[in-house]
Amino acid sequence: MADHAAQVEELLADYRRSREQLADVHRALAAISESATSPCGMVTATVSAQGALTGLDIEDGAYRRYRPAELAHVIVRTTAAADAVAARAAGHAVAPVLPSGTDPEALLRGTADLAPAEIAPPRAADPDDSFEHLTWLESDAPPPRRS
Repeated sequence: MADHAAQVEELLADYRRSREQLADVHRALAAISESATSPCGMVTATVSAQGALTGLDIEDGAYRRYRPAELAHVIVRTTAAADAVAARAAGHAVAPVLPSGTDPEALLRGTADLAPAEIAPPRAADPDDSFEHLTWLESDAPPPRRS
């Protein structure tokens, strides 16, 4: 009976350690806030570990230097750069609790167990794949040809 109680106590201690380690990871992830500055130095984006934009600083000169669409492009690129830094930081935060050989960044992206072909974006629609020229009513006549 004493052995059983000791085993239960050991399991509970392991559970408490695992729970505390998980809490440490959550605190580390919550503390991640990474920034990137555009090459021109006029835009700085800050993102969280989850990639949420939490700050955006745009110098006044950016409005004079860039047209709106160009400035939007600078903002998007700068935010993506900050997101990449935050993703690396998040990967480092979760790595200690993952099994060896697990890619933490792939796990956080949700792609850890997917093959590259499964991750690739779907191919663009081919205009020749259109079914516009087909009739869905029953008929013995062949569908009309597109000209």
